[in-house]
Amino acid sequence: MLTETTERNYAESVKSRPSFSWRIVKNKGFKGLFVGATAFSLLMLLVLLTRIITQGYVYIDWDFLTSFPSRKAEEAGIFSAFIGTIWMMTVTAPVSFLIGVGTAIYLEEYTKKNWFTSLIQMNISNLAGVPSIVFGLLGLTIFVREMALGRSVLAGGLTMALLILPIIVVASQEAIRAVPGELKSASFAMGATKWQTTYRIVLPAALPGILTGNILALSRAIGETAPLIMIGALTYVAFLPEGLLSSFTVMPIQIFNWTGRPQEEFHQVAASGIIILLVMLLIMNAVAVWIRNKFQKRL
Repeated sequence: MLTETTERNYAESVKSRPSFSWRIVKNKGFKGLFVGATAFSLLMLLVLLTRIITQGYVYIDWDFLTSFPSRKAEEAGIFSAFIGTIWMMTVTAPVSFLIGVGTAIYLEEYTKKNWFTSLIQMNISNLAGVPSIVFGLLGLTIFVREMALGRSVLAGGLTMALLILPIIVVASQEAIRAVPGELKSASFAMGATKWQTTYRIVLPAALPGILTGNILALSRAIGETAPLIMIGALTYVAFLPEGLLSSFTVMPIQIFNWTGRPQEEFHQVAASGIIILLVMLLIMNAVAVWIRNKFQKRL
């Protein structure tokens, strides 16, 4: 009797289940949806790159790379913006790296896990999604006006460091969490202090992830425009910065300036500048991948 009841329940459950063919159809449908979404994204990227390259290749030459901006499209160059970008990154990179990695080490290795550290962690994660123009307003208030740095390389670099700081903190924390706990336990068992364990065990093991996160964050900083416009970075600079307190411009602002011109030739010059900026970003991303692979093999 029990066997018959069991068989009857099993038969009813089988009837109530979706047929095997229907599950295959749904599986193929969702697979096609995901493939279509990926193909659409790649198609839009291909269209964007094709349009930029076809418009901008005309003006890309050595004179474009070594000339200052001009009121004539055929004489315009990106040299001052390129050098200004490098100057800004010499401030942004060390400041954001030291503060961001130091904050991640403190939160992961030294603080106690309680409601206060959870609140700090939540705020840091939320700051990573704040619009960049908000950081521009913060930089304008603190660095330009309160600290009287003006429209200088130092003010721009510190503003961009604030922008990418939450990203670096989160990426560094994830890299530190990925270090196996057995390594730290073995270090403590041999009599190492907290700092010795952090410096000799945790940081070398987490270094690939930390460096990758920092380089990708710097790639975002290079392409940002709104914060620098808010602090008053110049749109037309026909000279090179002489120091950290000099006026400057960067490639995104120079490209923005060219796209605002009514002449069609300046739009092609802007496309040339975009190509140079994309090449720089691709090089930075390639360096991030190379560093990660190199240190992972060494470890």
